[in-house]
Amino acid sequence: MKIISEAKAHGGRQGVYSMQSDACGCDMTFAVFRPLQAKEQLCPVVWFLSGLTCTHANVMDKGEYRRMASELGLIIVCPDTSPRGDHVPDEPDNWQFGKGAGFYLDATQSPWSRHYQMETHILEELSERVAGHFAADMGRQGIMGHSMGGHGALTFALRHPDRFKSCSAFAPIVQPSTADWSRPALEKYLGPDEAMWRRHDATQLIADGARFPEFLVDQGTADGFLENGLRPWLLEKACTEADIGLTLRMQEGYDHSYNFISSFMDDHLSWHAARLG
Repeated sequence: MKIISEAKAHGGRQGVYSMQSDACGCDMTFAVFRPLQAKEQLCPVVWFLSGLTCTHANVMDKGEYRRMASELGLIIVCPDTSPRGDHVPDEPDNWQFGKGAGFYLDATQSPWSRHYQMETHILEELSERVAGHFAADMGRQGIMGHSMGGHGALTFALRHPDRFKSCSAFAPIVQPSTADWSRPALEKYLGPDEAMWRRHDATQLIADGARFPEFLVDQGTADGFLENGLRPWLLEKACTEADIGLTLRMQEGYDHSYNFISSFMDDHLSWHAARLG
């Protein structure tokens, strides 16, 4: 693991690091914030999965999580959204696929399957680094995300409820198998058999029996992707039918940007802290 940068923030340390990923076949960059409490004890971990076109840096620079994470004693881990490098296949003119759009899955279709193994990278490789280097209590993990990252957070939580004790999302893609900006990506990464997509779709996971105690979701009413790409009412319906707790807050006048995310970041971190103990 290589240290790219470290700086003191709110008494803790904000760092950016890189590691060689065997799963993705490239160096992967990630950010970790360690609160002051991590000098003396293991601290709970909250993962933040970012959205389309983002890197680790978007939420690190604009998410405004450090003050509250420091107060609550939370470690915040921010992975990248895809493999990187000139040798990694891409569709440079398509912001909804390829680099910056890994959709938090393990691709099965060539040529994407060689490098686009984001699920394995995060849940195995990066988790091992976090456990080994950052005073993280891996028995107390929460996960959150924005947009594509909200999709990743919901599906990871539903498939690994013994690992993640809390889950929240900002404007998540709740049904990527039918959304206009994600359905083409699932087909390219996973092939035409839609049965293979179900484990990467929160609403379909719930329909197939996956369960999680409760979710917190914030969604801006002025979000330009609300009607076609996000559709939180589909998650609301799925959770109601499955008796899963859902706090869905429609935030009047907020859009899809980090202005929206940063406005409610404190609420989300407090939600996680209350459930992680």
